Amino acid sequence: MPATPDADSAGSRPADCFPASETALLRDLEPVVAAEVDRHLSAATDWSPHQYVPWSRGRDFEFLGGEGWEPGDSTVSPQSREALLVNLLTEDNLPYYHSAISHIMGGDGAWGFWVNRWTAEEARHSIVIRDYLTVTRAVDPEELERYRMAHMQGGYQPDHGESLLRGLAYVSFQELATRVSHRNTGQVSGDPVCEQLMARVASDENLHMVFYRNVIAAAFEAAPDETMRAVADVVTGFQMPGHAIDGFWRKSVAIANAGIYDLRLHHDTVLKPVLRYWRVHDRTDLGPAGEAARERLAAHLETLNTAATRFEERRAERRARQAARRQD
Repeated sequence: MPATPDADSAGSRPADCFPASETALLRDLEPVVAAEVDRHLSAATDWSPHQYVPWSRGRDFEFLGGEGWEPGDSTVSPQSREALLVNLLTEDNLPYYHSAISHIMGGDGAWGFWVNRWTAEEARHSIVIRDYLTVTRAVDPEELERYRMAHMQGGYQPDHGESLLRGLAYVSFQELATRVSHRNTGQVSGDPVCEQLMARVASDENLHMVFYRNVIAAAFEAAPDETMRAVADVVTGFQMPGHAIDGFWRKSVAIANAGIYDLRLHHDTVLKPVLRYWRVHDRTDLGPAGEAARERLAAHLETLNTAATRFEERRAERRARQAARRQD
């Protein structure tokens, strides 16, 4: 379905609630969004969550006369369990994400079409991950539900507020970060079925990243200084959307120690490729404000790279000590 924009539409956001420059940019970028929607639809693969779930492994829980969950019910690695739990809880918050991006992008024209299409695709991810975890008993379903209730009752407030450029910049990085996390979670799970379904989800996330990345590339051409400032703000204050999950810090450390998602991956496989695509270090169209933002961004990347190296060194030392203890 082609996403032909309404030439008179700037989305359903009340224009007087946002800066005039962002309202104008929303209109200016709509033809780009329409083209990106059409490209996305031609590249996306429609799939059904039920196809990726090993239903034959399922059995009743105690409420229906079956057996309660036990830690040994699944062979999925402990590190992957933590990551799957965090990944699912993050995906479960989709209603809040939809509300946030629809408020920023509007509900009309190509922008509105994309918001709804993105939401429909993202909903598959929580469906398939939850079904897999429940059927294979990879996690305690009662604990999972307690986490879900607590996380969703906490709501979600985007760090970028109501800024169109910061919102677009954020999801450009966040979608790629999620893609990396999903893919690596499947690879360390020890279950080929899990690896297959997480690779499927990761493919969607990559296409979503490409959409947002390309729209921001167009924003750089239209408003280079404003876009550079937005990118610098997002990168220097970046947090994954699931950071409010109870126990997130402990879980994120376990995930990082397993190599599923860590500072090195964040720096090398998420930030650098996207920034390179936008030519942030090579642009010659920046004014003083844009240059100052670029310098701030470069300093942060250098600090992050140093922190990533230190983490890798400490992790290698821990693994060496653990290996030595196993030999004794």
